[in-house]
Parts: sequence; structure tokens; C-alpha cells
Amino acid sequence: MGTKTRACFHLPGLFEFYKLYKIFLPLYREHPEYFYDWCEIASIYGAPADCLWGGGRVGFGDADPKEVADLMADYGISARLTFSNSLLREEHLADPACNALCRLFEHNGQVPSGVILTSELLLSYLRKQYPDFYLVSSTTKVLTDFEDLEKELSREEFRYVVPDFRLNNAFEKWKKLPKAYREKVEFLCNECCDLGCPERKICYENVSRKSLGEACEDHICTSPQASGGYRFSDAMESPAFIGLQEIQSVYVPEGYTQYKIEGRSLGSALILELLLYYLTKPEYQLKVREAVYLDSMLDLF
Repeated sequence: MGTKTRACFHLPGLFEFYKLYKIFLPLYREHPEYFYDWCEIASIYGAPADCLWGGGRVGFGDADPKEVADLMADYGISARLTFSNSLLREEHLADPACNALCRLFEHNGQVPSGVILTSELLLSYLRKQYPDFYLVSSTTKVLTDFEDLEKELSREEFRYVVPDFRLNNAFEKWKKLPKAYREKVEFLCNECCDLGCPERKICYENVSRKSLGEACEDHICTSPQASGGYRFSDAMESPAFIGLQEIQSVYVPEGYTQYKIEGRSLGSALILELLLYYLTKPEYQLKVREAVYLDSMLDLF
């Protein structure tokens, strides 16, 4: 790769795919030879079902939060709460379930936990009430203008900022960012949405309304690929896709080390394929796949 710098991956499904990670993480720890030595699992992100502060995707995670917290602490992996609802109001800040999650995860194990957020109101609340979380600026802000992104990167409140995936290939601009900003950029690698979609922010707001329990129609995606659902093969054909070769040869050598993998609304089988592609050496992918498939505790489909 030409550099010893490691790529840090932020994986989907903290609550949604708890059972999968309970099988996968022991393999990751006990068989380091199966996995690329130039990358690591830096965090796993997600939110429980019916999470008032949730956003981005409609959550369906039903794992017990205490068990999730214990798993992350046992493996020294940062837990990130996805609280990216963009439409929160003052009265929502007192939500008992979300505050209970914050109390549980703020001081969980030796590795700091984080919160992914969009709302400025929630940002102020968290900094006051739960100051030991690190904060991540969510891609649901849809920062497609590079100047707006630079302003976001300049904010000391955020440890990381996830730009809109449509900026992934703005190579000339990425090369001009100062080192301190490069360390904060977290690229969304495997987005499947149409690059020309004008309704991405509207789609995210629809999810926020649903999380708040508001009566609203489903947002209907107008992309030609929408009817087929998410397909990793389609994502890999997108001009904005960031694959293994690009990470190793283009982004990491320029000082970009943070990579977010989307997939909270997908099934365990597809998440496993993402873990195999991004983390697992080809010659060991079948071993990992078999170990997961043959474990009776997980319903992959």
C-alpha cells in the first residue's frame, strides 16, 4: 500500500445486527490472519427501533441495549448512537429512552462512544448533558457544496464529518484540504443512490418525521433503480463508490483514514458480504461465510 497508515471502518447495525456481530467479532479477534492487516473496525453505529432521536434510516434494531454495550466493551470497539433526526424540538430532548441510551453508552468500556447527529438543538443538549461523547456530523445534512463542508470541518464540536457521497470523487479539492481537516473526513463508501437525486434531504426528513411518530406518507424514491432495492453490485458501479483499491491507493496515501459503510436497513446476509469485501482476505472469505452461515443463532434471511 506504500503506507503503514490503517484504514478505519465504521460499520452499520449496532442494534440492528447485534447477532451477526456476536458471531463475526470473535472470528475477527481469534483469526487475525483472515483479515487485512491495514484496516480495523473503528466503530459500529445504529439505533434501536422506535428511537425518537433516530434518523437516516428507519430503525428496526431490537437487541437489548445492555447486551450491545457489553459486546462493544468486550471487543474495544466504539459504539455510535445514530441520533440524526433533523426535526427535533425542545420537548423531544427529555425523551427517557434516548437519555437512558446516553447514560448507558457514554462511559462504556475503555473506548469512547460517539453520537452521529444532525440537529443543532441536540448537539447543544448533548454537549451539556453528556460531554464525554465524541460527535459526528451526519451525512443527512447533505453537504454537497465543498465550501459548506469545509465550514463543517472547521467546527471543533465534531471529531468527524461525513460529507455527501457525491463529493467522494472531488479529488482536486480533497488534495487541498489541510491535514487537520483530512483527519476528520469520513467517507460514505457504498451508497447506492442516484448521483443526480434532488430529493435526498427530503428523504431523510421523511424518516425524521416517522421517528417522531408524525403521520406522513412514505417518501417515494424516483430513482430508476429504486424498485430493485439496495444491491451492492449496483453500488459498486456508481462513480461515487469507494472500493478497496481506491482506499489503499488513492485516499489513505493522502491522509484520509475514515470510511463509513452504510447498510442499517439491509439484511444480515448482505451486511456479511460487505464485511467480507471490505475486511476479509479473499482466500478466507469462504471460511468466514461458513462460520456465520452455520451458526444456528442467526437467521440470515
